[in-house]
Amino acid sequence: MRKLWNTLIPPPQWRLPVIFVLGAFFSLVAYTLYVSNAVTYLSDDPKACVNCHIMAPQYATWTHSSHRENANCNDCHVPQDNVFRKYFFKAKDGLRHATLFTLRAEPQVIRIHEAGMKVVQENCNRCHSHQNEKVSTYGITLDDVEHGKGKLCWDCHREVPHGKVNSLSSTPNARVPLPESPVPEWLKAGLKEE
Repeated sequence: MRKLWNTLIPPPQWRLPVIFVLGAFFSLVAYTLYVSNAVTYLSDDPKACVNCHIMAPQYATWTHSSHRENANCNDCHVPQDNVFRKYFFKAKDGLRHATLFTLRAEPQVIRIHEAGMKVVQENCNRCHSHQNEKVSTYGITLDDVEHGKGKLCWDCHREVPHGKVNSLSSTPNARVPLPESPVPEWLKAGLKEE
């Protein structure tokens, strides 16, 4: 154990620069997590979905849907069968979204990708199994549909729960909660005085 520890410790002349670089790196990571409101993504609060303004139309249309009374974004868009799968999916999908948004590569029209389609179909079946028993979508998965067996729930219920969301401008006057500013109050007060 001591040998392993000695291999990890840099030589004396490099200790201060290594400490400085590691400190700068961890400070940058902490600042990024703070500015991005990363902690909010651990919750099921739908307002977390509009931390990134591009999701405003989806949030606005959900708030006017019948699903808002019983389901939040994660109830439909995140696996619900176990905690590990739920948070793994949220992390993977969140990193994908953050990367697209950071690189300014987000599409004008947001379309669900294949992994998301599988999850949404699972969750439609989970919540509506008592209603689906007598229709062709009962127990149907994305894999079944890809092999020509049955339909996905949104093949018939396309506008549930988001309505027609065609672009960023499809809900121009929607009331969407704005993310809180990451600028501390003491700094805002100092800026106003100048």
